[in-house]
Amino acid sequence: MSGPLPARVRVRAPGKINVFLEVGDVQDDGYHDVATAYQAVSLYEEVTATASDDVTIEIVGTSTVDVEGVPTDERNLAVRAARMLARVAGVTDGVHLAVRKAVPVAGGMGGGSADAAAALVACDALWGVGMPTADLARLAARLGADVPFALLGGTAVGTGRGDELSPALASGRFDWVLVPNSTGLSTPVVYGELDAHRERHAVDIGRATRAPAVDPDVLHALRQGDAQMLAATVRNDLQAPALHLRPDLARVLERGEGSGALAGIVSGSGPTLAFLASDETAAIDLQVSLSAAGYPALHVHGPVAGARVV
Repeated sequence: MSGPLPARVRVRAPGKINVFLEVGDVQDDGYHDVATAYQAVSLYEEVTATASDDVTIEIVGTSTVDVEGVPTDERNLAVRAARMLARVAGVTDGVHLAVRKAVPVAGGMGGGSADAAAALVACDALWGVGMPTADLARLAARLGADVPFALLGGTAVGTGRGDELSPALASGRFDWVLVPNSTGLSTPVVYGELDAHRERHAVDIGRATRAPAVDPDVLHALRQGDAQMLAATVRNDLQAPALHLRPDLARVLERGEGSGALAGIVSGSGPTLAFLASDETAAIDLQVSLSAAGYPALHVHGPVAGARVV
């Protein structure tokens, strides 16, 4: 990259909603193949990268996001992303990452993945690497299933472990109201509960007989920008196990759907709940209604772009 390198780079990356998530049987390695339709929404993580002797990180939250317990060592995906890029690109410089989190922690919206995607973009620019987006995406896939989508943004279909992405056509704007929860859910625990649920009800539901696939009606609704159509087709195989682990969430779903939402769904592995509204006005009304009932409701929209320098 020609020209002087920046002293500081600020990048923001969006959280996501899985508007559809079908989970296949557990594999021999303990993982599951999935088919999901991702939508990036206007709730952003922000990462500011500045030059440093080593790779360090500091994390702050917002009024609705408690960052206590978020690791600041090698377990942090953003730290791993910076170190991986440095190793692959032959960079010997360090970086200090200042992360401002707005996506719920352990909330099923890919906040940690967004941090990693933002760190890749920020460090690439700070160090003048100039790595092509396709190569960054391959690095992102090594960090976690949701990281490539946080890099790409928009709307996409994810298969395999969720990291094999195909951009999906989407028109118009979809308005959502999110209800986060202060007590996170562990993704591995939710998947484990799904396996246990299927084992308990094996006689009734049987085993999956095909590879997971996104319902074509979901893709059609996204192409048409039709919230009513999308509401009729949203699905999340992790919802039942999440609600089994956290039955209190069912009451919130009922409240949202009774307050005008077209549909309510657990986002990813939860516990964040996503309510689809017919339009922006309806979303604002729903946010007010849920807030009045004592729930921390957030109005967001999608699709939005992936990790970008700002």
